[in-house]
Amino acid sequence: MRCLALCGSTCFGLVLLATPALAAAPVIDTGHTAWILTASALVLFMTLPGLALFYGGLVHARNVLSVLMQCFAICSVASVLWAICGYSLVFDGTGALIGGLGKAFLTGLDAVRTPTLLPESAFALYQMTFAVITPALIVGAFPERVTFPFVVLFSALWLMLVYVPVAHWIWGGGWLFGLGVLDFAGGIVVHTTAGIAALVLAVMIGKRRGFPAQMTPPHSPGMTMAGAGMLWVGWFGFNGGSALASDASAANAILATHLSAAAGAMAWTAAEWIKIRKPTSIGIVTGAVAGLATITPAAGLVAPGAGILIGFAGGIVCFYATLYVKQRLQIDDSLDVFAVHGVGGMLGSLLLAVFALPALGGIGLGESGTVWTQLGVQALAIVVTIVWSGVVTYGLTRAIGLLTPIRVDAEAEYEGLDLTSHGERAYEYGS
Repeated sequence: MRCLALCGSTCFGLVLLATPALAAAPVIDTGHTAWILTASALVLFMTLPGLALFYGGLVHARNVLSVLMQCFAICSVASVLWAICGYSLVFDGTGALIGGLGKAFLTGLDAVRTPTLLPESAFALYQMTFAVITPALIVGAFPERVTFPFVVLFSALWLMLVYVPVAHWIWGGGWLFGLGVLDFAGGIVVHTTAGIAALVLAVMIGKRRGFPAQMTPPHSPGMTMAGAGMLWVGWFGFNGGSALASDASAANAILATHLSAAAGAMAWTAAEWIKIRKPTSIGIVTGAVAGLATITPAAGLVAPGAGILIGFAGGIVCFYATLYVKQRLQIDDSLDVFAVHGVGGMLGSLLLAVFALPALGGIGLGESGTVWTQLGVQALAIVVTIVWSGVVTYGLTRAIGLLTPIRVDAEAEYEGLDLTSHGERAYEYGS
């Protein structure tokens, strides 16, 4: 009987394989799916609480809750907008400029999103966490001086008008994808868009009271270091998850990411030590984040050893970019979003054209084949993204300013946004 059952099962299996529709049906890979669900949690962890604590420690004590509140609000608003139409506009269809609305409200998701072996719901969740953290990064440009309604309204509109189109152009089959642009995990889509927006907003909103001569140190470097540690760990999901599989590409991306963060931290610390003769906790964690931002577009495309060189370059270049923006240009990009994320993302997007070469251990440059051709394509994508993010950010800020105040008044800025905007304090001394 057991032999007959085995023969029957074998014959039935052969019949299934002989049926084209059934044979071609993709099957969910549970291992890949488990990794992407884990990576989704890691990327959300980067925003809450990682980025919130990283930024929160860098501001004055009277503004800590306002920064945390902004990060939480952006997470909530971006998640809902992504579900309503953001995901569909990025990944439904292959229009040159924007996708369609066939998957609005996350309806009609495929059981398996090809060519991955993931349920489309897992893919949509993972991409949602990127949509959350990108506008949250911009918060670092204007803490301690903007109104809460402006932050929420700007973040919602910016997500739809900047992040969604650029993500479609590069990741959703749009026109830049067609040109062969490479952006493994968001050096252009995430870091360049947010960095340019931060720079424009810092100029438009203006400086904090007392900037730069009378600025006091961050209120809690320890909080910032804790947040940076969470970002470092979470970045394993950010870059490793972008392989969309639990495979060698993910492992390579995570290894390159870790080495780049370490090299960036070392490079920034060395530069700071030479400059001011004292290595600081804020410096070492900022260098690590610079290394992480710089490796992001290249993580799964280059050899792990290249991550060291890319991270070192990111740490040095971003260190001097920070000095240039704040000291030379006198722009109060308060938490260095442009100099670290923007410059790092753009630098890594260009460096990958070299380090992705097979001769250097990379996976190759696809159809372009040559460094110069790929550099041209990468540079074009960066320039287009700079212009789009900058122009839309400027226009949105002007338009929103007609509806609600952008900057708090002098008294509220002096008292702190925790109390004046939210009626709470992060710390109650003597109670």
